[in-house]
Amino acid sequence: MPETSLSALAARLAARQISSRELAQAYLDRIAALNPAINAFITVDAEKTLLEAAAADALIAAGKNGPLTGVPIAHKDIFCTDGWLTTCGSKMLHNFVAPYDAHVIQRFKAAGMPSLGKTNMDEFAMGSSNETSYFGAVKNPWNTAYVPGGSSGGAAACVAARMAPAATGTDTGGSIRQPAALCGITGLKPTYGLVSRFGMIAFASSLDQAGPMAPSAEDCALLLNVMTGFDPNDSTSLEREKEDYTRDLEKPLAGLRVGLPREFFAAGLNSEVAAAVEAAVTELKKLGATTVDISLANSQLAIPVYYVLAPAEASSNLSRFDGVRYGYRAPEYGNLDDMYSKTRAQGFGAEVKRRILIGAYVLSHGYYDAYYLQAQKIRRLIADDFSAAFKTCDVILGPTAPGTAFKLGEKSGDPVEMYLNDLYTIPANLAGLPGMSLPCGFDVQGLPIGLQLVGNYFSEAKMLNVAHQYQRATDWHSRMPTNL
Repeated sequence: MPETSLSALAARLAARQISSRELAQAYLDRIAALNPAINAFITVDAEKTLLEAAAADALIAAGKNGPLTGVPIAHKDIFCTDGWLTTCGSKMLHNFVAPYDAHVIQRFKAAGMPSLGKTNMDEFAMGSSNETSYFGAVKNPWNTAYVPGGSSGGAAACVAARMAPAATGTDTGGSIRQPAALCGITGLKPTYGLVSRFGMIAFASSLDQAGPMAPSAEDCALLLNVMTGFDPNDSTSLEREKEDYTRDLEKPLAGLRVGLPREFFAAGLNSEVAAAVEAAVTELKKLGATTVDISLANSQLAIPVYYVLAPAEASSNLSRFDGVRYGYRAPEYGNLDDMYSKTRAQGFGAEVKRRILIGAYVLSHGYYDAYYLQAQKIRRLIADDFSAAFKTCDVILGPTAPGTAFKLGEKSGDPVEMYLNDLYTIPANLAGLPGMSLPCGFDVQGLPIGLQLVGNYFSEAKMLNVAHQYQRATDWHSRMPTNL
């Protein structure tokens, strides 16, 4: 069962070879067995899951099933889910039960896909290792002494360990792609605005985007078919004609132009990662692709730009968590101001407080022009670099992360070193472009290596085609941790 693709699971369900309830129970049993060691889930509610599975079985029996009806899925604990604890990995929301469904959750419910639970994450999606969660660090299924990446580390780990056939994640600066790379699965960040942010607890509103995480590109295409769609509740949601993201999966790659940015293959890239990515390029050439040397000169400024803009937006978005309306409230305080300060001091973790302080600083009088405004200008230059590159290539290829997974606690004391893990993923978020990570090898320690594809706006189908054809020619994506 754990090795089965989404399409194969859906076919078995439609043929009545297995019921959704039986399938959900099989995954719940695996979660019960593995989660104590991996800590991928914050909340599991078997009763709710099995009720949703029974409803999916009724749809199948009535002939009203869709392409993925009855296939269970896990959700990052950043999506409000009606009646479920929705914590965002924070003490601030440790007791918050959402009164409504995020648009993404609505879409999966409408598709008849039962929820297996809410996955662990870096607090308020701020982190690159999934060590900042109030509920404890997530462990990498390939080696539990190592991090799974973040902030969607729980989602990546549960898919890698086959505790769920697929999961939702969110990506602000690489939080789908980087953990997908470190855990050896496929993850996709769509074009900004393609998936509604309604009900997705905000970190940095101009950067946040939800996307699918699954073993293969084909699985991600099926999930993206469910997730996308215009939502009038989100002012950044794009009103576009509905697409079938599986339509180009079988197209040959003859004539494909792959851009190789020289800045992504410079100093700082782990030699084993470089070798695996170069081997993937060779494989794509065998499939008919050609390579083009390109430059993304301003991408080297992406990290300082991101760590001005994202904290600025976070300081605004997180101002609502004050102990007045919902979530954590300090038990003892003298007056209203004291309640605010104590609630926020006690409710937020160190990384969240660090980013709120940075954000407040760069937005303050006297520093706005020097930092925030300049960062916005460089953000435009980064987007312009991509626009120029796509005149000569169809997709851009490079490593997802500079190295493989690192040990738990190894970088916790050095925020800058931790931030550098998002060196190659942040530029796509700043430009609003789609990007995805797929497995392309392992290092000498047996830890996965990720390959990143970045496409032009709304080119998800093309990226999925490239990834699918690569995965048909290789087996990296089908490998599972053997130590579980």
